[in-house]
Amino acid sequence: MPEVKEADDLPPLPIDRYKLGKRATKEFDTARNRLAQRCMVGLGFTDFPLDPKPPKSYGSSGAPGAPGASLLTLRRSETPLGPLDLDQAKRWGYGWAPAKAPLGVAGPKGRAMTDKEYAALYGRSGDAPKGGCAGQGDRQLLKGVADATHMWAYPSRRQERLEKAVAKDRRMRKAFATWSDCVVDKGFKRYRNPEAARQDKAWGTGRDGNTTHTQREVGTAVADIECKRKHNTLGVWWSVTAERQRADIDRNKAVYEAVRRDLDTVRANVRSTADG
Repeated sequence: MPEVKEADDLPPLPIDRYKLGKRATKEFDTARNRLAQRCMVGLGFTDFPLDPKPPKSYGSSGAPGAPGASLLTLRRSETPLGPLDLDQAKRWGYGWAPAKAPLGVAGPKGRAMTDKEYAALYGRSGDAPKGGCAGQGDRQLLKGVADATHMWAYPSRRQERLEKAVAKDRRMRKAFATWSDCVVDKGFKRYRNPEAARQDKAWGTGRDGNTTHTQREVGTAVADIECKRKHNTLGVWWSVTAERQRADIDRNKAVYEAVRRDLDTVRANVRSTADG
């Protein structure tokens, strides 16, 4: 069982091998943007940015229907059981510095598209290829993939299903009970698990997803992290999760291997785009 006191102490999980991964996902997104940009230049949009913002006419909420457009409304967590950064918790509780975006969320860096560019990018213009330049780029990156929907969705669906079983596991219930007792002993409310503490409505989450950083919130977040570290709650979670994931992979090996082959194809397509 790993000793987990910081987010970086969490080893990879077995199912991670059947996902694209953070680095490869970033490379995929860059390749997708690069292909779309080449296509847009070919249509006459010679200064089209690599990473464009939505058109100004759509406002700050992003362009409806555009892949990747989103509101910053969800608080991201650094681990599956919430934060482990004690210094951050002591300042901002379960939230973040007001001037910063939430963990893992960053907007486009390029200029805003014009409405005409947006129409060409997403296939709402007669001059654009099917699905627009974005759709054409996707087809290039997924060329040779047997089942793209299955490739993207299957590992996550299996992981979600297994997470429910992990939460019911006797070892995990015991670990959560120990963590909960520890938080109460520090003078704070009893929660059934760390996620319930992080999502407490008392923290007054605003439209941007940030919390109000009250003294009670900060104290709870600090106690949460100190108790997770003291009792190695994340280490227990990782061990139980890894055990169940390995068993699931063994039971469904052919399906997982099909996903892995398709991911290898995507990675090769991404490399060829970079080389070109």
